[in-house]
Amino acid sequence: MLSRKGIIPEEYVLTRLAEDVPDHARYRARERRARFVGKNGACNVAHKNIREQGRFLQDVFTTLVDLKWPHTLLIFTMSFLCSWLLFGMVWWLIAFAHGDLDHSTRLQRDPAEGVAGGPSGFVPCVTSIHSFTSAFLFSIEVQVTIGFGGRMVTEECPAAILVLIVQNIVGLVINAIMLGCIFMKTSQAHRRAETLIFSKHAVIALREGKLCFMLRVGDLRKSMIISATIRMQVVKKTASLEGEVVPLNQIDIQMENPVGGNSIFLVSPLIIYHVIDKNSPLYDISPLNLHHHEDLEIIVILEGVVETTGITTQARTSYLADEILWGQRFVPIVAEEDGRYSVDYSKFGNTVKVPTPSCTARQLEEDRSIMDTMPLSPKGTMRKRSVKLKPKFTISDKPS
Repeated sequence: MLSRKGIIPEEYVLTRLAEDVPDHARYRARERRARFVGKNGACNVAHKNIREQGRFLQDVFTTLVDLKWPHTLLIFTMSFLCSWLLFGMVWWLIAFAHGDLDHSTRLQRDPAEGVAGGPSGFVPCVTSIHSFTSAFLFSIEVQVTIGFGGRMVTEECPAAILVLIVQNIVGLVINAIMLGCIFMKTSQAHRRAETLIFSKHAVIALREGKLCFMLRVGDLRKSMIISATIRMQVVKKTASLEGEVVPLNQIDIQMENPVGGNSIFLVSPLIIYHVIDKNSPLYDISPLNLHHHEDLEIIVILEGVVETTGITTQARTSYLADEILWGQRFVPIVAEEDGRYSVDYSKFGNTVKVPTPSCTARQLEEDRSIMDTMPLSPKGTMRKRSVKLKPKFTISDKPS
């Protein structure tokens, strides 16, 4: 019942309870191969046991940009609060050393006036500072340039003037770093990559009499990707002749596209294909190899410059062996309507079965007679207008 509803695959539905099955008859399905690159482009790599953590502090700006938003906002908030508290303490120490906080001292220095700041009386370094709270408020006013007018620096203390200059410079540096990090985080390249889409499955079918690996790529935005290039790599475990095992060997494969080379003109969705020949790592792949046990992953990387911002962006995806459909091709999604071309993205990943030999590209190249036993694929139906041509002369039996 569960298998019919699609909740549990049929191959995992047992006819008897697990308690009734002997221990030697029990089995566990082999897990699917771990992805090196996810479908959304995220790299499935965990970095552990990094001893030289200080290298991240040598590039503080990139470290701040790579942090998550809560951590970044917490660091900026703490940097402002710490700078305000630090300079608030400095202003309080200046006022304490100069005697601005002792009211009796000011009266002893000017007994006739009895008013602080009078014509011949006591002149403080910073006016209206009576406690640490007022010094902290003055520190905020200096750094964010509020200037309420109740507190100000006088020319009595050169040290106060120097601290005022230093605090303004520190505030400008913190603001510059904050604005730069926020701008870089909001305009990161992977944001533009969200509208660059790939087909969910790749296909292998005949094209021009040769087996080809094909996928579809498209751009949902009207703004173009300038100098767009696309490349593919096969990631699989290999072993050298000397016995060295490479768990993630990356092999470049040659791309073919309608424009030629690796550059593409991504105005409408394109079908990118790779001809499986003797130089291809897929030369010995057959339909029997396209299952989740096969150690095979094909990574697709699309790079280009965003037209509106000029930032280089990169979109990635990957296809495991069981995500490659044999003997199918993509349906057309571009049609001409009312003098312009329209794209139906609802059929972006749709495929249709086509006659394809169930053999490897090596076998097909060695025995071309396999092609003769294959039925021809049905041609697409196209509407044609019948045009009646009028004859320019007539043949008559009557003598002239």
